[in-house]
Amino acid sequence: MSQVSQLLFTSFQNFKQSLLIPVSGNLEFVRNAAKKVGSTARNQGGNRCKAKHRGWKVTGGYVPAGKILATQNKLHWHPGLNVGFGRTGSLFAIEAGQVIVTCEKVDLNWEHTWVKRNYSGREGLVIYKKHYNIIPEKEHDRFKLIDAV
Repeated sequence: MSQVSQLLFTSFQNFKQSLLIPVSGNLEFVRNAAKKVGSTARNQGGNRCKAKHRGWKVTGGYVPAGKILATQNKLHWHPGLNVGFGRTGSLFAIEAGQVIVTCEKVDLNWEHTWVKRNYSGREGLVIYKKHYNIIPEKEHDRFKLIDAV
């Protein structure tokens, strides 16, 4: 038993000595950058805002009620038959039907804010603009006569 303990003791001493002696004397420690790379506050150039994709969406096709026909910043297009004018200047279909774009003389409401903003100083002039119109589907004419008056 004493030989086993003596053997364990010497092996433990050798292991301890090997940990204390450095393997290589040429070890170099390099300190890398600790701070992450940040972005700069300078102007990067270009237009960074998200595109709005304004313009006409549907011309000449069939649309359901509520479909947006065009979006605009200025009054490029005006609402015509069965077409509504949204708060942001968008034109939308009030009824389902065929989209027709025509060029007509405008009859403006001079009290409207969009008209004031885009046509101020042009009162009394003849202005022709494009109008979006919706031609609704033809209703059926097949009825049953129930009672004559």
